[in-house]
Amino acid sequence: MAADDEEYSGFNDTRQKRVKVIAWVTIVALILVGGGATVFALLFG
Repeated sequence: MAADDEEYSGFNDTRQKRVKVIAWVTIVALILVGGGATVFALLFG
């Protein structure tokens, strides 16, 4: 098992980086969409 961990450690680092990027993009998208919905609600509500 230890040899497997060493083999896949590079993949794990790449995966962690990808997960962080996807999380931040999702958070920013939710803020932008939520903010946009709030603006439209204030303007047209």
